[in-house]
Amino acid sequence: MEKVVVGFSGGLDTTYCVKYLTLEKGLEVHSVIVNTGGFSDEELKKVEAHAYALGVKTHTTVNAVKGYYDSIIKYLIYGNVLKNNTYPLSVSAERLSQALHIAEHVKKLDAKLVAHGSTGAGNDQVRFDMIFNIMIPGVEILTPIRDLQLSREAEITYLKEKGVEMNFEKAAYSINKGLWGTSVGGKETLNSKGMLPESAWPTQMTKEGASEEMVIGFAHGEINKVNGQSFAHPTEAIQYIQSIAGAYGIGRDIHVGDTIIGIKGRVGFEAAAPMVILKAHHALEKHVLTKWQLSWKDQLAQFYGNWLHEGQIMDPVMRDIEAFLEHSQENVTGKVFVQLMPYRFQVIGIESSYDLMNSKFGKYGEMNAGFTGNDVRGFSKIFGNQTIIWNAVQNENKKD
Repeated sequence: MEKVVVGFSGGLDTTYCVKYLTLEKGLEVHSVIVNTGGFSDEELKKVEAHAYALGVKTHTTVNAVKGYYDSIIKYLIYGNVLKNNTYPLSVSAERLSQALHIAEHVKKLDAKLVAHGSTGAGNDQVRFDMIFNIMIPGVEILTPIRDLQLSREAEITYLKEKGVEMNFEKAAYSINKGLWGTSVGGKETLNSKGMLPESAWPTQMTKEGASEEMVIGFAHGEINKVNGQSFAHPTEAIQYIQSIAGAYGIGRDIHVGDTIIGIKGRVGFEAAAPMVILKAHHALEKHVLTKWQLSWKDQLAQFYGNWLHEGQIMDPVMRDIEAFLEHSQENVTGKVFVQLMPYRFQVIGIESSYDLMNSKFGKYGEMNAGFTGNDVRGFSKIFGNQTIIWNAVQNENKKD
């Protein structure tokens, strides 16, 4: 019996893949779940039990949380990356980490087939296919959902007919949870208008009428403390921030984006920790970096985020940009004060020994300590000299 490795999450699509490949194709299915921060130990045990109940030969759990941060998320924070100024690349980033680990599992089992549950209308199919083609060339890629052009309703009907037991009401929404946020797709996001109902959000808002201050500490661009508490690894700090900010319903939105395959799409997401961290980190950077550091960082980070979104994590240019981003964080050290409120938050300010907004050099709009009014008068003439010359030439030519 031929072996196939299935990237498995326990959701509707991958559940269908396991059942279909086992019953309809007669394959020996080996499932693997790559945890990028979206599953607790208890949830992972339930996914494993679900996989074996479906009939897999083996099931493997890969803990990729720290590696996911070290290789991808860290640079998204350094770059303050938000796709279309909205989306923190929650699923986009984790799919790449998952694809790389699934490919390694295929090598380990010496399988000739690999399968994923992507549809034919989204980005994930390209990300998985491309990385598999790079990492495990020659291995055949099976995509039942895409090939059969199945709707969620058709998948549910098939699984019910085969006696599969799972929460099909919950399966009405496609939920992808990870360290860097959770995406939520459903019938409301299939059209250009519509908002997800409160019940669809995985994290419910429980802090109605409450408010609290959070202090986030950064050392060279990485989180090292939250409210005075230290963490062994930044992933623990991210999860801690999520546990607090998520209860306020912060970071919910609908992202409208251009897919890799050329169509536009909408997806809901909740990303309390990512949104708070990115805004806090950016606020600190605006105080400690120079104008041109910020400018070039923004340009490179935008490209980095777009190229990552399109699955190009293996492109060597990404290592070059990562080196730039890493070096830019040398002085990004200090505390950021954030006020959390229901459905929103506000950055109150920062404290840093590297703060360039230093009163001994002057106060914006009030006074300066490093130059005189006459210095500014002369500088203004020189700074605008080329435009002064241009205007003079234009006026002379108009006379002619």
